[in-house]
Amino acid sequence: MPDIEVKSEEKDGRFFVALSGDWTLSKLLSTDAVEKKLKTLHAKNAAWNLEAVLRLDSAGADLLWRVWGRRWPDSLTISEAQRDAIKRIEAVPIDDGAAPPREPFPVVVLLGHAMLTAYQNLIEIVALVGQLVLDVAYLFAHPKEIPFREFSASIYKSGVMALPVTALVGFLIGIVLSFLSALQLKNFGADTYIVNLLGISVIRELGPVIVAVLVAGRSGSAMTAQIGAMRVTEEIDALAIMGVSRSLRLVLPKVLALSVTMPLLVLWCSSAGIFGGMVSANLEMGLSYHYFIESLPRAVPFANVWIGLGKGFFFGALIALVSCHFGLKIRPNTESLSTNTTTAVVTAITTVILVDALFAILTRGVGMPGGV
Repeated sequence: MPDIEVKSEEKDGRFFVALSGDWTLSKLLSTDAVEKKLKTLHAKNAAWNLEAVLRLDSAGADLLWRVWGRRWPDSLTISEAQRDAIKRIEAVPIDDGAAPPREPFPVVVLLGHAMLTAYQNLIEIVALVGQLVLDVAYLFAHPKEIPFREFSASIYKSGVMALPVTALVGFLIGIVLSFLSALQLKNFGADTYIVNLLGISVIRELGPVIVAVLVAGRSGSAMTAQIGAMRVTEEIDALAIMGVSRSLRLVLPKVLALSVTMPLLVLWCSSAGIFGGMVSANLEMGLSYHYFIESLPRAVPFANVWIGLGKGFFFGALIALVSCHFGLKIRPNTESLSTNTTTAVVTAITTVILVDALFAILTRGVGMPGGV
C-alpha cells in the first residue's frame, strides 16, 4: 500500500498542494508532523488537489477537516466520493468540552419526570389487571386450560419456601417490641397492657408490613428476574410465536398464588411475633403464658385479624402485579434486567406502605377499643 505524500509548489505567488497515497487510519498513526506541515500550507491560502489520493477513510477526512479549520478551502479539486467522506465528518457535532446547559428548574423537571413515569406505569398496571380479568373469564369458559402446575409451583416458591424466614423475623420483632415496651410500661405500673400493645401492633400492622417487605424482596424480585431472564433469552417471544398467552401462563399464576399465600404468611408471621413477645414478656416482666394467652382475645378484637388478612391479600396481589409489570418491561440486555429488578422491589415496597396508610385511614375505627 502506498504511503501518504504531500507535494507543494509555488506558481505566480500562490501555493499548490497535491496529496497522494492512502490517507487511511493505518497510515496516519503518527500524523503530528504531517498535520503541522499541512496547517502551514493552509495558512498560505493554498489550492488543494486530492485527485491522486487512492483511499480516504474517516481518519484521513477528519485530519484534512481539522487542517482546513473546519471550513472548505477556496480552491479544492476533489472527487465526489472524497467530498462525501469529508461531509460526513463535517456533519459530526463539535465537542468543545463545555458543560451542557443546566435546566432552569432541575427539581421541578425531576419531579415532573417522576410523576409522568409513575402515571405511565399506573396505566400499564391497570391494563395488565384488565388483561388478567379477561384471562380469568377465559379460564371459566375453558377450565381444562387452568395452569395448575404454574399456580402450585408459585405457591410453593413464594409461600412454603418463605415460612422459615418469616417466622424467624416475626419472632425476633416480637421479642424486641416486647422488651422495649416492657421498659416503659414498668415505669407506669402498666405491665399487663403489654398484651394489648403486642396484639394490636403485631396482628394489625407489623405482621402484614413485615411479610410484605420480605416477600417483595424475596419473591417479588425473583418474579421480575424470572420474567426478565425469559425476555433476555427470547423465551417470551417463543411463547408468542406458539400462541401461548404470556399473561395467562406467566402473570396470572403468580398473582393468584401470592394473593393466596400472603394472608397465610401474615397469620404465620403474626403468630410467631406474638409468641416471641409472650416469651420476652415472661422473661422480662414475669407475665405467665397462661395469662397472656387468656388475655389476648379480650385485648385484641378479632376484627384486627381480618384486617391483617385483608392487608395480606391486597399486598400480595400488588407485589405480584408490580413485579410482573417490571419484568415484562425488561429489554433484552443484562443492564435492563438488573435495573428493572431493583425498581420492582423499591416500587413494590413503596406501594405497600402507601396502601397500608390507606388501610389505616379507612379502618381507623374498626377493631380498636371503643371503635365501631
